[in-house]
Amino acid sequence: MNRKGAILIPALIGLIFISLALAVGAFYSYQNEHAKTIQLQAQIEELNTRQRITEGKLADSKKVATELQIKLEEAKGQISVLGKELDQEKSARLEASNRLEQFKADLEQQKALRRDIETMLNQAKDNGKRLVEDNKIIRKQKDELEAKIKDLEVGANGVELGTVVVNTEPAPVKVEKKSGVSQGKNLEGKVMVVNKDYNFAVINLGSKDGVNIGDQFSVYHGGKIIGEVKVEKVHESMSAAGFAVELKDTLKEDDKVVQKAK
Repeated sequence: MNRKGAILIPALIGLIFISLALAVGAFYSYQNEHAKTIQLQAQIEELNTRQRITEGKLADSKKVATELQIKLEEAKGQISVLGKELDQEKSARLEASNRLEQFKADLEQQKALRRDIETMLNQAKDNGKRLVEDNKIIRKQKDELEAKIKDLEVGANGVELGTVVVNTEPAPVKVEKKSGVSQGKNLEGKVMVVNKDYNFAVINLGSKDGVNIGDQFSVYHGGKIIGEVKVEKVHESMSAAGFAVELKDTLKEDDKVVQKAK
């Protein structure tokens, strides 16, 4: 009995040590596993936190993307509006350019017309100067004639010779015609200026010669009739008459014009 007890006690003690060792190992393992669990939970929480942060950032990114999409649509709308305005501005510029070209053409036409008018005015001034000179000569002749008349009156022993009337009107510009109204013949004159740009000619017959707007004149060059001109504007001593395009290269200055029968 004592021998069996002596054997059992060490065995029990060994079992107790083994149990303690196993318990300590199990406890140590439990502590390690518990620590790992806590660590894993901390990592999971950190991952969850990062996920929430990421999801928040993703939501913010989606919001920003939505706002950018809206702004992009607005920008497209503004670009479309700007494109239309640009097209309108191009059209306005083209129209303004066309108007400018038209203004330039009108200005050139006005300049040409002004040159023609200045030419006619200078010719009228020259005619006026000649009229003034002719008038001076006539006045001088009149004074000389009146002086001679006085001398004759004195030498006639008081016999009254009557009143002598002297025409003091200026001498007319030389016109190749005779009084068409008084003698029943058509008026004759000549071409003074030819304007090939606007198809009109200036003739040396005017209102004082009985010329009216609408009167027609036959044009002679080298003794042969080459066409007709029609009076469009009348001045005192000259008229402007239009002609057909066919006469542009044949009508010359100093060509003879004869009034057609009305």
